[in-house]
Amino acid sequence: MEKSRKEQIIQSAAKLFKEKGFEAASMRDIARTLGIEAASLYSHIKSKDEILELICFRTADELIKAIDEVNDLYFNAEEKLSMAIKNHVKIITENLDSSSVFLREWRHLTKPKLKEFISLRDRYENGFKQILVNGENENVFDAPDKKFAVLTILSALNWLTEWYNPNGKMTPDEIAEHLTEFILTGLRVKSVV
Repeated sequence: MEKSRKEQIIQSAAKLFKEKGFEAASMRDIARTLGIEAASLYSHIKSKDEILELICFRTADELIKAIDEVNDLYFNAEEKLSMAIKNHVKIITENLDSSSVFLREWRHLTKPKLKEFISLRDRYENGFKQILVNGENENVFDAPDKKFAVLTILSALNWLTEWYNPNGKMTPDEIAEHLTEFILTGLRVKSVV
């Protein structure tokens, strides 16, 4: 299915924002990559800020939906964490340009949108914290500092945008499996001998 012009604009902008940074990329640059006049962009999109909002909030919405679904399931904490990691890896690797913009350029959102975005980010982190709390209640996780643990997990997952290669040796599912095992090893309650 052919993408709408608006989607083509967003995709081209994401690639440029990833390569040059949001501030350095111009609407003229975006138009040039599409082979159109800059003025014609404005019949599809209001501004560069709107493009950044669309990219950031789409990815945030996908991640929130995924963590909410995981936390609604009646699985144990290890299964939930495994699913949350797999979902995160899948979302991040599906569109590396948008994911990179989401992770790096969100600070350039306009004030009201920035506040809304930070609220969504906090909600997402709290979804992971809830899994860790469940794991402690089940006596399988030991994470005294949940915020630190969640930020460490998300840092490992988000680093994918720096090294993941769709044509590389590992699929997103294999990466998720390896990351899950590594993270679970660090979280599991250590048995006393």
